[in-house]
Amino acid sequence: MALSEIENGCPGGEGGESDLIVKACVLGGFSETVETRALISSLPEVHGDPVTSESTTERFLVIMNRYQEQPHLLDPHTEWMLNMILEFVRSEKSPPSLVHLSFKFLYVVCKVRGYKIFMQLLPHEVADVQPVLDLLSRQDPKDSETWETRYMLLLWLSMTCLIPFDLYRLDGHLESDGGKAREPTMDRILAIAKSYLLVSDTPRDAASVLVSKFMTRPDVKQKRLGDFLDWSLTTISQTNDESMRDIMVLDGALQSLAKLFKHGKRDDLLQYAPTILQCLEQKHLSESSQAMLRRLGVKLIQRLGLTFLKPRLAAWRYQRGSRSLAANLSMSQSTVAAATGTPEVETQEQEEDYDIPEEVETVIEHLLAGLKDKETIVRWSAAKGIGRVTGRLPKELADEVVGSVLDCFSFQESDNAWHGGCLALAELGRRGLLLPSRLTDVVPLIIKSLTYEEKRGACSVGSNVRDAACYVCWSFARAYEPTELKPFVTQIARAHFAAFQENVGRQGTFPHGIDIVTAADYYAVGNLNNCYLNISVYIASFPEYTKAMIDHLISMKINHWDGVIRELATKALHNLTPQAPDYMATTVVPQLLPMAVGIDLHGRHGAIMACAEITHALYKQGLQTNRTVVDIISAECVDALKNIHQKVGVPQGFGGELMRPAVCSIIEKLSLSKMPFKNDPVITGWQWLIDDTIKTLHLVSSGVKDAIMVAVVSALTALCEEYYQAEPDALISQYIEGLKSPQMLTRCGSALALGCLPRFMIQGKLMQILEGLQHMCTVSQKEGSFTEARRDAVGAIAQVCVKAGVCAHGSPDSALCSENVAEVYGALLNSMNDYTTDSRGDVGAWVKCMMCCLAQQAAEKIDRYRAHAGNIFLSLLHSTEPEVPHIPHREELLSIFPTTTTLNWNAPSQAFQYITQLLGLPQYQRHTLLGLTVSVGGITESTVHFSSQSLFEYLRGIQDNYAALAQFGDTLLTIFRDNLRNERVSIPFLKMLNQMLANSCFEILTTQENHQFCVELLTLCKEFKKTKDISKLRACVAVFCGLIQFQGEVRKKVLSQLLMLLCHSFPVIRKATAGQMYEMLLTYDDVIDPEVLDDVMTLLSDTNWESDLATVRTHRNQLCDWLGIPSPRVVAKVTN
Repeated sequence: MALSEIENGCPGGEGGESDLIVKACVLGGFSETVETRALISSLPEVHGDPVTSESTTERFLVIMNRYQEQPHLLDPHTEWMLNMILEFVRSEKSPPSLVHLSFKFLYVVCKVRGYKIFMQLLPHEVADVQPVLDLLSRQDPKDSETWETRYMLLLWLSMTCLIPFDLYRLDGHLESDGGKAREPTMDRILAIAKSYLLVSDTPRDAASVLVSKFMTRPDVKQKRLGDFLDWSLTTISQTNDESMRDIMVLDGALQSLAKLFKHGKRDDLLQYAPTILQCLEQKHLSESSQAMLRRLGVKLIQRLGLTFLKPRLAAWRYQRGSRSLAANLSMSQSTVAAATGTPEVETQEQEEDYDIPEEVETVIEHLLAGLKDKETIVRWSAAKGIGRVTGRLPKELADEVVGSVLDCFSFQESDNAWHGGCLALAELGRRGLLLPSRLTDVVPLIIKSLTYEEKRGACSVGSNVRDAACYVCWSFARAYEPTELKPFVTQIARAHFAAFQENVGRQGTFPHGIDIVTAADYYAVGNLNNCYLNISVYIASFPEYTKAMIDHLISMKINHWDGVIRELATKALHNLTPQAPDYMATTVVPQLLPMAVGIDLHGRHGAIMACAEITHALYKQGLQTNRTVVDIISAECVDALKNIHQKVGVPQGFGGELMRPAVCSIIEKLSLSKMPFKNDPVITGWQWLIDDTIKTLHLVSSGVKDAIMVAVVSALTALCEEYYQAEPDALISQYIEGLKSPQMLTRCGSALALGCLPRFMIQGKLMQILEGLQHMCTVSQKEGSFTEARRDAVGAIAQVCVKAGVCAHGSPDSALCSENVAEVYGALLNSMNDYTTDSRGDVGAWVKCMMCCLAQQAAEKIDRYRAHAGNIFLSLLHSTEPEVPHIPHREELLSIFPTTTTLNWNAPSQAFQYITQLLGLPQYQRHTLLGLTVSVGGITESTVHFSSQSLFEYLRGIQDNYAALAQFGDTLLTIFRDNLRNERVSIPFLKMLNQMLANSCFEILTTQENHQFCVELLTLCKEFKKTKDISKLRACVAVFCGLIQFQGEVRKKVLSQLLMLLCHSFPVIRKATAGQMYEMLLTYDDVIDPEVLDDVMTLLSDTNWESDLATVRTHRNQLCDWLGIPSPRVVAKVTN
């Protein structure tokens, strides 16, 4: 947003400014550590002076506020900030002003990072309870200057309430020095919580957090929960929303109850829920004039509804793919289930088990009314409540809720109801609660919402409805399979474009507006290339727009700071030339030539390329009227174009990086335009420029070297074809010598230059060229570097061979023949698999290796590589003139890929269903599975979906074949073992393996105790236990949880690994392991003793696994005792 605003304020903004803006918007880390330490350290000196205190606080605020959008960047630094500030708070020598200033700093950090994260860092030992409580008791709730102190102390007290001891143990002797009875700790905390729930400032919010933590303690809920709820209901009943004082009291009471019912256990709160609901109904909060009270009322009511309903996932909900381990297992057993009809019976039984209290209907009525509230925050809370409550209802009742939500989409309803209805549909769809059968009713309403607009006087409303409808579309895209939404895609697309049509139709002043708006729709305009290269041509075909568009490109785009825009603009001018050739020749080119030699680097670069593109386009236009380009362009312009390279020069550095490809471009286009420069001295100058660019490639920056090489090769190709008649031996010898250069990029350029030479220059020199290129491959491999040079040499070999042609008994210096084909194939095959030491062997070995490597590439994740390899694979297999011999499993391959096959390898939905069939052919299994690994374990959704679908289809086919499955497992282990240190393969492998285990692909192997496949797999996975890669550790945890299904001693070893990960040094791994183990025990509930199952799952879910290691280790050791696993011991590091 900031970038666009500044650019609009300064047209044609400078690149430097844009870079600064980007750096300001996207931060890489917390960069003010030194200054922040200095500011915190200065607190003892500045607290007494109001002026310096305020300036210090303001500076600290400025620093912290920079991270409002990226608060996670503060995480590595919040702990030391907290410790420094708490030193001042805990010091008995600190005056009150220093304590208050310290808490003000703490509040700033807490506000930016979020209290839920920050409060976890606050000390919460037993020794902290009394000091915090005493300090809070000494505060004045009415002091408006120190509210940050009270806010942070309440949060701190909330954390100290988590100590796992009964509070009466902290009381000791309840007699004070004066002989008076001292108040118990429990009562003191409760009194403080109640008092701060009634205040009118921010500490009220922290007090509600305190209530949610304090009242859910086992000792407190037994003694004080009922009394507190009575007090809350009395407070709510005795207040109204007419006075500001009562509004604040209501806010505190409602907020505390909402948080309490969110964090408390259902069994403890269920008995009180009907009474609280009745009190809320009598209060009529939905009629309140205060949006915050209405929001809290909706929030509390939805929490009450969730308390009335048992916590369970609806069995009938729609699930896209397999999101959980349990879902994967149920899918893998679908064959058996379908035969017995068990799922339907179980679903019916679950539906019958639902116990729906009468109060739930009241809850839903309130939530539906909340969808129509006039404030967005209330509607949003109601929508989330609808989604949460519906997820616990039976299918029939849930469908009634959906029907009630659809009633919001009536033209008798206001825009608020439409907006709330969209939010509710999005929540239902996102949670899988809107079944596909309802889409026929929902999609037409969403289409209306996408174009919703309601006139109100001189303005209109509805933008929020349209935005919410887009949110619905977003949620649907994530919730449903493409096949479910396919019938509605066209309708939704039309609805999106209706705004454009409406604009043109209402204004009526746009020439050819309907035609243009039809071509330039939202998706077409969203593609930059399509805008410049296609849509611009269509629009310029209307005479009213032709010259205006050309002038705009000349004046605004070819001098743009973005090189991509400049290049697209020049290509657009090439495409527009046929629309106005005379205007281009007589006006535009003369206008561009002065710019091409001007002082503005960007303008010079764009003008040179524009001259090149327009000249070539005029040449093409002249061919249609039998005119040469010199007949169209004036002699002065031709002479200026010819000598443009001399006027601009070719400097090194940034200017040279722009000018060299631009000048190469004009050399290429003038050559392609057949300018009459044969035997002209300018050709020598052009050739020198090309050769000098190749020799100095190592001086250019890495980001532009590829573009420069492409421009050089294109220029050399056109130059040789047009202006060289004979074989310049010196040129070929020069490039062959360049293959031996110590500079890698010079080698690359020389190889590419040899590959682009025309056929007449290659004849008689073929063996010399091939030997140089092959030698470069061999030398590069030995040196272990120059990878890019080796790549370009392989490409050059292929290009040279194609241009030379094939003649079986021809001369090895002129064509590919029997005398040199062996060396060519050897070089190519060695390059395909350069990490092995293949011998040259016979032709049969070459073909086998080649087909296996192509099969691997055809199973890869990158579409264009897969398509290229797949097409080559099929062309070799289907070749008949001549037939390629020695292809392994030719007959089986032809049955998979008949000669009539028309396969789009770019489409994962088509490619993988064929390529996975190669897994059944022994010669291809390892290579194909290696390629599939990076596809199944990748991140592109469509690739992962279709590759895994095809892989599991193959595995289902061999489930009853023990030998085939065991062989597949051995191949898996071989790939894993060979790629343990290969990050590109190992992480996708673990993800793929997790999917296989989750889908019970090795079920036949799990019946044997301590199967060797599981034992070896576990051993290999343990290699990663010392890695620092978070994604790899997460993947390992998932695999360990999947291996739990194998029987025998190996199961204990798997549990041991998981228990060790519960005390990993990374908190995120500890938390992820606990979550995965919880899901594992839900799925495989027979792996541990049923007597301890509930205790284990409770400990896994309730423990804060991100807390300090000492606390976590205690809980982990308790799990070890319950599971019968020896507790891991901490090994002391040996220091010299």
